[in-house]
Amino acid sequence: MADALLELGIVFAAIAGVGGLANRLDQSVIPFYIVAGMLLGEFVLGRASLPALGTVYVPESEFIAIGAELGIVFLLFFLGLEFNLDRLFDRRVQIGTAGTIDLANFGAGFVLGWLVFGAFLPAFLIAGIVYISSSAVITKSLIDLGWIANDEAEPMLGTLVYEDLFIAVYLAVASAIALGGGDVGAAVVDIGVAIGFILVLLGVVHFGTPIFSRLVATDNPEFLALRTIATVVLIAGAALALGVSEAVAAFFVGMAFASTEYAHDVEAMLEPVRDLFAAVFFFWIGLVTDPLLFGGVAALIALAVLVTTPTKLVTGFLAGRAFDLDARRSTRVALGMTTRGEFSLIIATVAVSAGEAGAFDPALAQTINAFAVGYVLVMAILGTTLMQYSAPFESIAVSWLDPS
Repeated sequence: MADALLELGIVFAAIAGVGGLANRLDQSVIPFYIVAGMLLGEFVLGRASLPALGTVYVPESEFIAIGAELGIVFLLFFLGLEFNLDRLFDRRVQIGTAGTIDLANFGAGFVLGWLVFGAFLPAFLIAGIVYISSSAVITKSLIDLGWIANDEAEPMLGTLVYEDLFIAVYLAVASAIALGGGDVGAAVVDIGVAIGFILVLLGVVHFGTPIFSRLVATDNPEFLALRTIATVVLIAGAALALGVSEAVAAFFVGMAFASTEYAHDVEAMLEPVRDLFAAVFFFWIGLVTDPLLFGGVAALIALAVLVTTPTKLVTGFLAGRAFDLDARRSTRVALGMTTRGEFSLIIATVAVSAGEAGAFDPALAQTINAFAVGYVLVMAILGTTLMQYSAPFESIAVSWLDPS
């Protein structure tokens, strides 16, 4: 127990330290958490021999693994809290147009994955990794830059909503195929169960608001927190037992809570819990990633950045136009949507989990995971930097496309 507590103390101290450094540098904390995990894990520190200590590193303990799972659950739960079905229906035409345009990035990723790996499942996973933007990083950047109340925030958040709904079905299908050993035919039943579970969750979201309202109807903050956590974790666990992504289930539970009058209280109370376990999740990603694998995927990362950055810029700009924004604000949408983050890493865990279960080539799983981590590190830094220094790009876009 003493060793376990000491290891956890080191983990949280590292997370706190690099988080503070990222804040001072005005950068996203995600790359810093990942790098901290890599440095302290068996693949970096574990390969070094320290004077008087020998080989010492932070292992992938059961607590860290479970904490990472909870990080995924709470990240997606909070994303579900950001909107409800009524909000979707009100702007369904604009969101549908922007989101459909954005799907071009999925197609570009699939072609890239197929050309590199020559097989359906790796291409399908690469497509998801390069397609999905980071809701967490983009939302934080919108708040930090003061754009959250501006017109450009709506198409960005609307496109993220579309991506979240698409990725919910995608994760269910990807998990079923990957855990089925990559055999699409053998996974049909699992996919049917997964999609059926999602439809049930949609029904719960649409018709179950009174139930969720009664569930959290209390003036006691302790009971409110316990009931909310119990609900989201229990449903996420049930989903995982049925072969459905726990992240997908948490997302829909968040949507259900968003329709209750207690949504703001739940968000304010559990935000620190989300941030804590999200940090553990990103740290865990680094912990299980061998940076030596980056050498084998460096060319793929560079190619993906060169291919997918322009496609995101174009589709993001057109998304702004779909919401009738001018060239300046559409350019902000384009720059903001380039950021990739937590979702790409969640998709990578599908390959890792399948590799560990023996249903997927472990070496290929590690390659895809290394690619996802390296790609996210580059795109998270690139995206936040483009948003911070958007003025020159806005001026160029206005001079070219909207000179009046």
